[in-house]
Amino acid sequence: MYSEKVMDHFRNPRNVGEIPDADGVGTVGNPVCGDMMSIYIKVKDDRIVDIKFKTFGCGAAIATSSMITELAKGKTLDEALKVTRADVAKELGGLPPVKMHCSNLAADALHEAIKDYRKRRGEG
Repeated sequence: MYSEKVMDHFRNPRNVGEIPDADGVGTVGNPVCGDMMSIYIKVKDDRIVDIKFKTFGCGAAIATSSMITELAKGKTLDEALKVTRADVAKELGGLPPVKMHCSNLAADALHEAIKDYRKRRGEG
């Protein structure tokens, strides 16, 4: 049902935790399935230099949170905004159709964190 990559990111999630002095935080949730995730970013010279996540949800939600942090780390904010829901699922080797909403949450949380960062800086 799940790819090896999904299982790896579920069993060994990358970048778990909070950044207490984060430059931007994005929190999203899906009331239908109960998944909640928060993405924390640190930005330097318009680039994501650190990123962490906290997710309450199913294995797919944890795996997609882990993958989005891997995809976004080191990217400029504009590059990170271009990471799509489909990119997350593709990088994980696909998700079962019933779990695709989880990848939607991960991309949405990243985009919200970037919006929050820009808003705090008076850019948005």
